[in-house]
Amino acid sequence: MAAPILLDYLKQLEKQGVTHVGIDDHARSVLRELYTRGSARRPAETHTVKPSQRSQSDSIVAQGNTAAEKIASLATIAETWQPARALGSLRDTMVFSAGNPEADFMLVGEAPGFQEEQKREPFVGPAGEKLNQILKAMGLAREKVYISNVCKFRPATRNQTTNNRKPSPEEMATSLPFVKAEIDIVKPSVIVALGGSAAQGLLVSDKPVGQLRESWHQFQGIPLRVTYHPSYLLRQEDGPGEKRKVWEDMLAIMEKLGLPVSEKQRGYFKA
Repeated sequence: MAAPILLDYLKQLEKQGVTHVGIDDHARSVLRELYTRGSARRPAETHTVKPSQRSQSDSIVAQGNTAAEKIASLATIAETWQPARALGSLRDTMVFSAGNPEADFMLVGEAPGFQEEQKREPFVGPAGEKLNQILKAMGLAREKVYISNVCKFRPATRNQTTNNRKPSPEEMATSLPFVKAEIDIVKPSVIVALGGSAAQGLLVSDKPVGQLRESWHQFQGIPLRVTYHPSYLLRQEDGPGEKRKVWEDMLAIMEKLGLPVSEKQRGYFKA
């Protein structure tokens, strides 16, 4: 009851024109105790936001004059992005992007794994080496393209060490505003979704990669191609079949970008 009485007294003083009230150490102690009691009684406020609401309502404004500065600004915001943190199913280390923020070609994977988390850069493990080989065969350097993920944090598992898992639709939804902002900044001519998770996150489709590849899709008005994730190729036998499928997707991308394609390149991985 002490708090309401005190408030009434202060309101009376305010009506009388009093703007400052002096208090001694004892009064400070009493006020501190009243505040502590009130805080303990108040229930914590909770507010749950659905993934679809996060991706639509969370506006991200990048700061900076150049594309590189704007991407760096996005990465800073992503570090403490509450929609992702609130899930409780993602690890703490954020892995944002790599490459040229003014590239014509943008590649989007699923989520960082153990090695990516260690180096804080996408596609740096065995799958990254395979991706580098694909880019080299296209006549492109890794530094000349822009590489991102549809989920900016490594999905967590129980007793996790080096093991990884695919991100859930909810986990991808928390990072989708950043991917959209990245595309607005980079303005690529072509996007490739690497693997089923990236395709699902960008196209909101449950279709397997085998049904989505060989066709052009659109994301934010930009041509998008779906192909297999480089890690998928690592799990295949030595035969050229699956490698050829990925390479046919890359040939289509090269043609869309207006890159030169030699007869030697057209013949890669043919049986």
